Amino acid sequence: MTMGEVWTQDYDPMGSWPLSTLAAGVPVLVLLGLLGSGRASAWQAALAGLAAAVLTAVGVFGMPAEMAIAGAGVGMVFALFRIVWLITAAVFLYTIAVDTGQFDVMKASIAGLSGDRRIQAILVAFSFGAFIEGAAGFGAPVAISAAFLVGLGFRPLQAAILCLVANTAPVAWGAIGTPIRALGEVTSLDPELLSATAGRILPFLSLVVPCWLVRMMVPWRLTLEVWPALLTIGGAFAAAQFAWSNLVGYELVDIISSIASLVAGVVLLRFWKPRREWRFPEEQAGSPEGPDPASSPFEAVGPLTPGRVFRAWMPFLLLTVMVILWGVPAIKGRLEASTSWRSRRCPSCSLRWRRRPRSGAGRPGCWRRPRGRERPSSPGWSRGKR
Repeated sequence: MTMGEVWTQDYDPMGSWPLSTLAAGVPVLVLLGLLGSGRASAWQAALAGLAAAVLTAVGVFGMPAEMAIAGAGVGMVFALFRIVWLITAAVFLYTIAVDTGQFDVMKASIAGLSGDRRIQAILVAFSFGAFIEGAAGFGAPVAISAAFLVGLGFRPLQAAILCLVANTAPVAWGAIGTPIRALGEVTSLDPELLSATAGRILPFLSLVVPCWLVRMMVPWRLTLEVWPALLTIGGAFAAAQFAWSNLVGYELVDIISSIASLVAGVVLLRFWKPRREWRFPEEQAGSPEGPDPASSPFEAVGPLTPGRVFRAWMPFLLLTVMVILWGVPAIKGRLEASTSWRSRRCPSCSLRWRRRPRSGAGRPGCWRRPRGRERPSSPGWSRGKR
């Protein structure tokens, strides 16, 4: 394929849409198959999936090899700066909380709001999980929220399943709106319109998910016992989700919705408690399968003063403040203007540079290249009079 030619994808290269669809799914099948078999680690399965994707694109769909390799490179760069960076930061924040002992204080503060396992599942798996989804996305919400629930006394497999189900409500916006932004780039549609459309569909799901989480744990009769919490937490999340996605933007939908639901849940629990506190059968008093629920697993944490609770949650509060400030258009524009590496024209010498301006060298906004390093004209460079 020569310069200037455009490759148009054939969506049915095999002349049979079932076979073409199956061929397109080969990379996913390779990735999930290797992960499920347990014979390959995550990075090995990912590399095998990447190789299968390139071979399928070139061999079946006729994609030029250089374009397939370039696409893989773009995907790696996107994953490094848009995905790995966020996950690393979230895990770093979680590790700090664990190593400093503040994670135990966080868990004890949630347990202090209510010892009812149904309420804890809603607050942690649904609300707190949505916050981590909005801040980091990908696997971080399930990993961190499930660890939170396990620390509260939930069984590991149950905690993972609850967090996976709870993540269906906020996952459309993901880490600071990354899925919506990526969808807009792929489809050439306005991300704001895509977010608004999702924000008109998913609030109904946001009302259902908390109810379904509790139903996975107990029968319907016990589920309806906590209907005020289900309606308040789910309703606050759905209302904020709809309002922010339609009236403000797409980057902070999950963070704002999760904060709204957490605040609503905390306020509700100040004035309302379930008629009876439900716990797991093995936690019932006198049960030979487990300890007496009267003995709190957080006795070693000590008294939960407002100062201790605030200090434990402070890293996540700082994260919330910084992300919200970053979402303000005026602040976001100033940060991008001062940190982005874009092609700019020097006002004094008409040279186009691919470095951000730096004051103090030449005229304001101009960064001159040192003498003796002239380079010929090339794409992205334009020469003028010095």
